[in-house]
Amino acid sequence: MPHSIPTWLGDAQLNAGLSRLSGSRYPIFDTHLHIVDFTQETLGPECLLHYMDRAHVPRAVIFGLPVTKQYAANERAVPRYYLDNDGPCYYYAGTDHIVADFVRAADRESRGRLCPLVGGFNPTDRYAIRHVERMFEMHPNLWHGIGEVLFRHDDLTALTYGEPARANHPAMDPIYEFAADRGLPVLVHQNVTSVSKSDHPIYLFELTEVLNRFPRTLIVFAHCGMSRRVEVPLYHEMIDRLLGQYENLYVDYSWIVFDTLICPHGIPDDNWLALTEKYSNRILLGSDLVNKFERIGPEMRRYDPFLDNLTESTRIAICNDNAERIYRMDSKVLLEAERPRLPAWDAVVEMSGASVLRADRVVESQLHDDVSVDLA
Repeated sequence: MPHSIPTWLGDAQLNAGLSRLSGSRYPIFDTHLHIVDFTQETLGPECLLHYMDRAHVPRAVIFGLPVTKQYAANERAVPRYYLDNDGPCYYYAGTDHIVADFVRAADRESRGRLCPLVGGFNPTDRYAIRHVERMFEMHPNLWHGIGEVLFRHDDLTALTYGEPARANHPAMDPIYEFAADRGLPVLVHQNVTSVSKSDHPIYLFELTEVLNRFPRTLIVFAHCGMSRRVEVPLYHEMIDRLLGQYENLYVDYSWIVFDTLICPHGIPDDNWLALTEKYSNRILLGSDLVNKFERIGPEMRRYDPFLDNLTESTRIAICNDNAERIYRMDSKVLLEAERPRLPAWDAVVEMSGASVLRADRVVESQLHDDVSVDLA
């Protein structure tokens, strides 16, 4: 989230003041909300739902963070954000369990307002598909999609242990297929370029390769591929071309792209207004909060100058209907904590044309005495 956005600056001409805490004039389905920070701490569902009500946010797509910040012995200040110091981040699968517990901790009537995604895996690890499968087995009828998968991400890429993550990494192939088979969207953070290359999108091909190879997989392009110090010329033309060429692509206007390009200083850009009307069924809105739920009102309020300039049908589509459709809000959400039966794993999984042997999982007889596993 940018440090300085118009709705936080107190400019009376931009409708700042206490009214901003109440959120947008339009009910907005928040499609991008992290319920934890970079230390995997959360304020809990009661707090989130309280501020959602104040901000007129009926529903939210929620997820954790697949990485956590390491607190190094030489650091005097406690880090809370990935940019707080030069310390590294590492992948943290426990974030998905935090999300599952978060939903179950909400009261029954409120659970249907929360739309959780699976995202706690290393996207460069070919075993990542196992984690996704386990989460769907352990928490059936809970997940509405996969994400936010962090690929190219400004300084976070350099701070994260291991090889740089990218959208077209072979480890993601079975995950894209998994999502396609179940009609689930995949929310991805994939910068179009690096912080040192602002003249052309050097990493855009990694996304388009995925869109070409997995036409059945619905990809949500977070922040339209933008991040801190990541910008290229003719940005709206690039997004226009992508949406025109790939029917399986959606974009969200969350975080820095909205304040920098789409509605700078609270003034809607005409090119982005035209693009939004043209692809009104493929655009989503989100707060991109990182556990700071009290900010959901101001984050949603900042969309108002842009929404005011759209046709009513487009406004309804991007504020609610698109999210309702792709995140399948008619799906049943798990109400009770149950330990499901874990089936034996397939012997072989095809990954990018290469076969990776996978050992059968032995199901403990005391838990599943009615399941027999043939290890012959």
